[in-house]
Amino acid sequence: MLQQYVEMRDAVEAELPNSILLFQCGDFYETFGEDAERTARLLGIALTHKSSKDFSTPMAGVPLRALDSNVERLLAAGVRVAVADQMEEPGGGLVERKVTQLLTPGTVTEERHLTADENYLGAVATGDGYALALLDVSTGEFRCAAFHTRTALYDELARHRAREVLLAPELAGNAALLADFQARFPVMLSPANFDEEGARQELHTVLGEVPGSLGSAALVRACGAVLGYARLTQQGRLEMVRRVVRFEPGAHMRLPDAAVRALEVFVPQSPQGVTLMDVLAQTRTAGGRRRLRAWLRAPLLDELSIRARLDAVELLTRAPDLRGAVRALLYRAHDLERLAARVATRRASPREVASLARTLDLLPDAVGLLGEQDGLLAGIRARLGALPDVVTLIRAALVDDPPIRAGEGGLIRDGFHAELDGLRSEALGHRAWLAELETSERARTGIQSLKVGFNNVFGYYLEVSGPNLGKVPADYRQIATLKDRARFTRSDLREREREIARLEAAAGRLELEVFTDLRDGLSTHAEALAEAAGALAELDVLAALAELAVECGWVRPQTVAGAARLVQARHPVVERATGGRFVPNDAELGPHRHILLLTGPNMAGKSTYLRTVALCALLHQVGSFVPADHAELPVYDAIHTRIGASDDLAGGRSTFMVEMSELAAILHGVTHRSLVILDEVGRGTSTLDGLAIAQAALEHLHAAGAHALFATHYFELTRLEADHPGLVNLHVAAEEDESSGLTFYHQVIPGAARQSYGVEVARLAGLPAPVTTRAAALLTSLNAQGDDRKLLRELAALDLGRLTPLGALEVLHRWQAEARGGAEGGRQKADG
Repeated sequence: MLQQYVEMRDAVEAELPNSILLFQCGDFYETFGEDAERTARLLGIALTHKSSKDFSTPMAGVPLRALDSNVERLLAAGVRVAVADQMEEPGGGLVERKVTQLLTPGTVTEERHLTADENYLGAVATGDGYALALLDVSTGEFRCAAFHTRTALYDELARHRAREVLLAPELAGNAALLADFQARFPVMLSPANFDEEGARQELHTVLGEVPGSLGSAALVRACGAVLGYARLTQQGRLEMVRRVVRFEPGAHMRLPDAAVRALEVFVPQSPQGVTLMDVLAQTRTAGGRRRLRAWLRAPLLDELSIRARLDAVELLTRAPDLRGAVRALLYRAHDLERLAARVATRRASPREVASLARTLDLLPDAVGLLGEQDGLLAGIRARLGALPDVVTLIRAALVDDPPIRAGEGGLIRDGFHAELDGLRSEALGHRAWLAELETSERARTGIQSLKVGFNNVFGYYLEVSGPNLGKVPADYRQIATLKDRARFTRSDLREREREIARLEAAAGRLELEVFTDLRDGLSTHAEALAEAAGALAELDVLAALAELAVECGWVRPQTVAGAARLVQARHPVVERATGGRFVPNDAELGPHRHILLLTGPNMAGKSTYLRTVALCALLHQVGSFVPADHAELPVYDAIHTRIGASDDLAGGRSTFMVEMSELAAILHGVTHRSLVILDEVGRGTSTLDGLAIAQAALEHLHAAGAHALFATHYFELTRLEADHPGLVNLHVAAEEDESSGLTFYHQVIPGAARQSYGVEVARLAGLPAPVTTRAAALLTSLNAQGDDRKLLRELAALDLGRLTPLGALEVLHRWQAEARGGAEGGRQKADG
C-alpha cells in the first residue's frame, strides 16, 4: 500500500508541486512521511507512525466524515490538496485507488469550499509590461489586462484578492521579483505552461479560438497558463468559461491599493472595524454581493453610465412598493451565477438543479415587476429571459425534494420516464407481495405471531417464536436460531428478493442516466443562464443602493464639470458606527479653490473630513447616492491617498520610506482631473525636512491643478494662501477652556488654526501631569526660539537693494507686532 501511495504522491507532485495527498484507507484519509508532519502541523492533529519490521514512517489522518472541513482548513492555509479515493471494497489484495479531486485555493468549485465572494486564480507574464489573467472557475468569469508598471499590476491583483497567483518563468526565476510577489500575494510555484504555443492551444481547446482582443504574446501566455492550470484541477472540464474579456485599466477610475486600504473599502484598519463594503452590502444574493465588489473595484469614468446607474437607483428610491417587491423576490433566489457554472460543467447535483429551478421560477415575476421601467432597468428586464422551458423540464423530471447525490434513488418523478416507471412498478409489485406475505402465512400456518423481517445479513426472512416452532411448514428452511425464536426463508421468498434487487439496481442505473441526460440538456442553456445571473446580480445591487439611500437619508449627486460641492456631508462608515451621531461638514472644490489646506489638533476630525470627501467621490462614480444633504461632483480620473503611517519591515523600508514611495506614486500619476487626499506628509523625518517636502508636494499639486485636501500640522504652510491662488486655509474648530480643558467641535471652518493643542491632546490621552506641565513650559521656550529663527531667516532673505524706505518701515512694523503678540501669548501661557 505504501508503494502505491508513493507512486501516486510522485505523480501528484509532478502536476501540483507542494500539495498534500489525502489517501483513503478505509474510514480515514491518511498522509505519510513529510506530508504527515505538515498535515499534523497545519490541522493540529496527532502525528503517529506506521511501522513494520523494516521501517517506520510518520502518519497523520482525518476521518472520512471530516474530509470537507479539513480540506477547507488546508485550502485556507494556501495548500493544494489531492484526494485519492478507494475505487473498490477491500478484499484480499491491493485496493484500487484513484485521484478523484485536485483542489487548490484558486480553483475550487464546490459550494462547501467557497465563500460568497469571488475566488480568483491569477497568472502573470511579461512582455511589453505586465500581462494579467484572472479566472473565477466557480462562475466562469475570465478577464485579462495589460499594465505598463508593476505598481499598477499590484494594485489590480490586490483589488481582486486573487487566492492563487501563477508566475511565468521569467518572473519566478528572478529571486528578487519572486520574493517581492510572494511578500504580497499567494504565489504558487507550479509547472503551469506559459509557452506561447501551448497557451494558444489551451485557448483553442477552451474557447475555440485565440481572441484577437488579446493582442500581445504576454496576454496570450497569461490566459493560456491560467486555463491550462484550471483544466488540470478540473480534470479537463472548463465548459463554464465561454469568453475572455480584456479590460482596460484606464477605462475606470484609478483606485490604487493604497487608496483602497486608506478608505477601508474592503478591509478595516482595526480588527473590529467596519468597511465601506459592509455599509453598502444590503444585497440579497451572493451574486449581487460579488457584483457590488466589482463596482467598487472599478468606479466608472463614463458620465452617461454613471447617470444610468443613478437614474435606476433614484427610480427605486421613489417606488417603495417596487423596491420592496424586488428585494423580497431576490431574497428567495439561490446563487444563479455559480449554479449556471455548475450546470455548464455538468457537475450540478440534484439539489443544485432543484435550486436552479426555484430561482428560474422567480424570473417571470421579476420581468413583470420591471415591465414598465426604462433605462438600465429595462435592459435588465430584457436580459433576465425567463427560460420557462428549462423550469418546466426540471419540474417534470425531479421530485420536489431530491436527494443530495444522484444514484441514491428517489430522484426522478413518476411519470417522467416510461421505462423507469415500468421497473419501479414491477419492483413495487414484488414488494406488495412481500407486504401481503405476513398475513397470508399467518392464515396458512396458524402462527399468529409470525413476522416478515429484513436485515443486511440474511435479507428477507420469516420469523417464528419458540412456542410455535412445531407449526413451521416443511417448505420453510431455517437460516438462523436466536434465544427465543428462529428465522426461516423459502425459495419463492429468495426469488422475490433477488428480483427486487435486480429491478431496483436497474432502476437506479436508469435513474442516473435520466438525470445525466437532463443535466447535459441544461448545459446547452449555460449562456442564457449566465446572462440572467448577471442581470439578477445587477438588479440586486441597484435595489440595495436604493434601500440604503432611503434608510440613511442619502442624496443623488449631480454630475458637474470641474467642481465639487458637498453640503452637510457625512462619513458613511463613521456615521453607521456612531449610530448617526456624526457632525456633518461642507466641502467645496473648484477652479478658484482646488487646494484645501486643513489644520487643527489631533482627534479633531481632520482625517475623517478628508475621507468623507473621497468616499463621496467614490460612491458617485460607483453609481450610488451619497451621504450628504446636497452633492455636486465631477468625474475624477483617480483618487490618490496618503493617510496613516506604516512600515515594510520585511522589505527593509522604514515608515518614512513607505510614505515617500506612496507620495512619489501620487505625484507622478496626478492630473488636473484627480482627487488627492494627503494627511500629515513629511512627519516621518526632521521638522525642517518634513516641512520642505510637504511644501514642495503642495506646490506640485497646485501647479498640476488637481483637487487636493491636505491636512498638516506645519502651520508655516498656511502662509502659502497669500501667494497661491486656489489654495484655501481651513481648520477644525477646537476650544481650550481653563475649567473644561480642550473641546473638539469637529466643524471645519475657514482660516488657519491658531495652534495644534498637542500638549492638551497629550493630557487628554492620560500622560502624567508632570510630563504635560514640563511639555507646556518647553513649548513656550521652543516657540520663542522658533520666532527668533524665523526672524533671522526672513532678515537674511531681504533684498536690501530693492527695499524702499516705506517697505522697510512696514517690515519693522510687522516684526514689532509679531513680537508683541508672541510675548503676550507667552505671558498668557505662563500665567495659565
